[in-house]
Amino acid sequence: MTAPGANLKINGERLWDSLMEMAKIGPGIAGGNNRQTLTDADGEGRHLFQDWCTAAGCTMGVDKMGNMFARREGTDPDALPVYVGSHLDTQPTGGKYDGVLGVLGGLEILRTMNDLGIKTKHPIVVTNWTNEEGTRYAPAMLASGVFAGMHELDWAYDRKDAEGKKFGDELKRIGWLGDEDVGARKMHAFFELHIEQGPILEAEGVDIGVVTHGQGLWWLEVTLTGKDAHTGSTPMNMRVNAGLGMARITEAVHEIAMGHQPNAVGAVGQANVYPNSRNVIPGKAVFTIDIRSPEVTKLTSMRDMIEHAAAQIARDLGLGIKIEPVGHFDPVTFDEGCVTAVRNAAERLGYSHRNIVSGAGHDACWINRIAPTSMVMCPCVDGLSHNEAEEISPEWAAKGADVLFHAVVETARIVTE
Repeated sequence: MTAPGANLKINGERLWDSLMEMAKIGPGIAGGNNRQTLTDADGEGRHLFQDWCTAAGCTMGVDKMGNMFARREGTDPDALPVYVGSHLDTQPTGGKYDGVLGVLGGLEILRTMNDLGIKTKHPIVVTNWTNEEGTRYAPAMLASGVFAGMHELDWAYDRKDAEGKKFGDELKRIGWLGDEDVGARKMHAFFELHIEQGPILEAEGVDIGVVTHGQGLWWLEVTLTGKDAHTGSTPMNMRVNAGLGMARITEAVHEIAMGHQPNAVGAVGQANVYPNSRNVIPGKAVFTIDIRSPEVTKLTSMRDMIEHAAAQIARDLGLGIKIEPVGHFDPVTFDEGCVTAVRNAAERLGYSHRNIVSGAGHDACWINRIAPTSMVMCPCVDGLSHNEAEEISPEWAAKGADVLFHAVVETARIVTE
């Protein structure tokens, strides 16, 4: 394969300007973003991305899950495309870079290729995957999951948000219901650039994370049923307190995860009690347990122990309990050839790098099941993410996109005339 020279880099200032421009859409209340999937803000962000892609000479395809595919043609019409991308949707209190860097970093590759007159044998396609975050519609990575054959289309359309609005209805409402069959596209390879969402790279002063594996996860939604009662007049020994059950299960999750160290994490994230009144003992609690590990045996063991402990806690407190899996994927080993392309790109550019395991789920985790895949990571300040205070530097963004550029263009094979 012909590789671009080490002196070739993306336009870091243009990439940063694009990040800041996209961040104006769906602003948060504390400097970040609230651009949840299939909201009006999501629709507006999609239109801006489409406009930029059109200006870069790309054609845009949209499938029935709203996944967006901006294509730059290659010289060989029969060559499978190299895909690159991530997601534009955010958490309710999300940052400006989680996902967005991977989409706009992919766009910057195409812009840089245009600037330098670079042609490749394989087409290059920049992708925006719908509903990666899973905060409005569970599970996370929903659309890439349908693309990879992990979920049925109709099942995805029937997912409901907290207000009972269906995914399929909202996708149509914002005008991004495409006509392509989901998963019909074939890929030569897929690359995803992402902020680390953890503290390792910054703490060690390393420029680039070469992602070799991704953690598997289980999301378990627990519903505890007790009895609403007055907080002041109900004796302690006569309470059936769903909130207390949730607290004890939360502690059990922590202890079980600690007992599976290293390479295991667990916590209760989303939590709600009902009727959620200051002077009513909760008669119902609904919460989600998130457990992760790159080792499938640990992941399975943690789930088994948590379900056993939760059931025992419910019995001790006289609570009804239901545990429903609402998200899952097994640990991921990324493609050796794509991982090597990322590592070689970092070395060619003279950037410090290390192997790293992704602690978060990403669209690449599903796509890895159907095409050779790998990821590039750059540091983020204090490892903070899913928070409006999420921050990276322009230099980190540029170096990550440089590595992405070299890996993608090398894989797509430069054509010299």
